[in-house]
Amino acid sequence: KAEWVRLGQEQVDLANRYEDVNGGWGYLDLHDGVTTRKPSGMPTSFTTATVLLAMAEARDVMGVKLDDKLVKHAITSVTFQRTPDFAYTYAFNHRMYPRIDINRPAGSLGRSQVCNACLRVFGDKAVTDEVLTTWADRFLAREGFLSNGRKRPVPHEAPFRIAGYFYYYGVYYFTEAVDLLPAEKHAAYAERLAPILLGHQEKDGSWWDYPLYDYHQPYGTGYALMSLAWCAKSLDR
Repeated sequence: KAEWVRLGQEQVDLANRYEDVNGGWGYLDLHDGVTTRKPSGMPTSFTTATVLLAMAEARDVMGVKLDDKLVKHAITSVTFQRTPDFAYTYAFNHRMYPRIDINRPAGSLGRSQVCNACLRVFGDKAVTDEVLTTWADRFLAREGFLSNGRKRPVPHEAPFRIAGYFYYYGVYYFTEAVDLLPAEKHAAYAERLAPILLGHQEKDGSWWDYPLYDYHQPYGTGYALMSLAWCAKSLDR
């Protein structure tokens, strides 16, 4: 366990090294011709929230120490990307265009769950039970928007510019967000989510949503199984 803590601390320290100058993290450093010690690219709301939730778990479960300044900077970045309806823009520079399709609630389905969960875990009182419930209900009601993008080979070609790889990622973080609600509310969501996931299982037993190199089945199956485990736990209570 001491070795795991060492490795966890190493990853947190590397996250500090690769933090974007605008706070948070993104896929790539996309500003051609601009060279800075830290990336000066395009941090995205959902990757930043994903990293922060992993950091919180490492802190709470393993005792990994976090850099308060780094955390505050990243949380501020996510908050800047939040719109009044608790949708989140795709990326930091998108905050200047909050009503284009990818940034509207339907386009934000796959990332609002993780962003709301992240900010709630780090103490943002604006993310109330009502906000989490509204977005949980919206996620299930509009799941078809995400499902429409499943297995499409071109990123962001589905309506509202949704990419296929948001599907099982969004489902998993839906369970993370709903888990922050009172326990008596979990079963109702689990009863609705489990049949959707089981209906998407492939003949070989896997789940996948986007043809990404050669690991689309492992990551899709991992997300689906963790989500189904949450459903099973919720229904056993």
